[in-house]
Amino acid sequence: MTSIGIDFVARDDDGATIVARDLAHEETAATAEVRRGNATWSVEVQIDPRHHPERHQILCSVISATIEMVREHGGGPVHWWARDASPIDRSIAADLGLTGERELYQLRRPLPLEPETVTTARPIATRPFVVGTDEQAWLYVNNRAFADHPEQGGWALEELWEREAESWFDPDGFLLHEVDGRLAAFCWTKVHAGHEPALGEIYVIGVDPDFHGHGLGRAMTIAGLEALAARGVRVGMLYVESANAPALGLYYALGFTLHHVERAFVLDGSAR
Repeated sequence: MTSIGIDFVARDDDGATIVARDLAHEETAATAEVRRGNATWSVEVQIDPRHHPERHQILCSVISATIEMVREHGGGPVHWWARDASPIDRSIAADLGLTGERELYQLRRPLPLEPETVTTARPIATRPFVVGTDEQAWLYVNNRAFADHPEQGGWALEELWEREAESWFDPDGFLLHEVDGRLAAFCWTKVHAGHEPALGEIYVIGVDPDFHGHGLGRAMTIAGLEALAARGVRVGMLYVESANAPALGLYYALGFTLHHVERAFVLDGSAR
């Protein structure tokens, strides 16, 4: 059995980067990103392909270290996200007392949109997000639209500032739709330029509950995809909860297809 060491190479109250090391060969076997959400924590693990035979041992070590860290920071649910979860992943989750709770579908579709797809929504006016001006209005709508969401709901200004400081942030790809001077809906896009081909993600899309039922979800999705295509992106992508039947129906109708499934195995990090 390989001896695995765990190092926290970056750690604060909002998360950590964990490195799992193969001590015998003095090399990195895996890295993991741990992040605090709104009353929840998430961990995603990337294992070096050379160390896949030790996958069970590495994942058990990393997830156990994550759970201990979360307990030290006051506890809360820990979500381990596994892409296309295998029987090994399910076995590891069971060994650690985690249960399968959530599934995210990553959907993709080619860009640009077909003209007949564009015309399925009424045209609406949008404008780019203005840094230093639109933060509070966006937070208000986002937190109403995602009131019960474990990651996207309950954002504070500091979290938005963190995203604005990211290298990928582009206010021109952050579209707002207003009705009588009030923010009614938004579509925030993100370009993954390091991916080949480049992926254009609908990072967050939301409609204020007061404006539900007016077709804004479809219209803003189309506006976001057209904005990505205008930047030369040829593949559109988004994530959606597998249980969100209305959203899935919309996205499939717009030509998205399933690319892969990410499953969250969950444990209460407060318990011992």
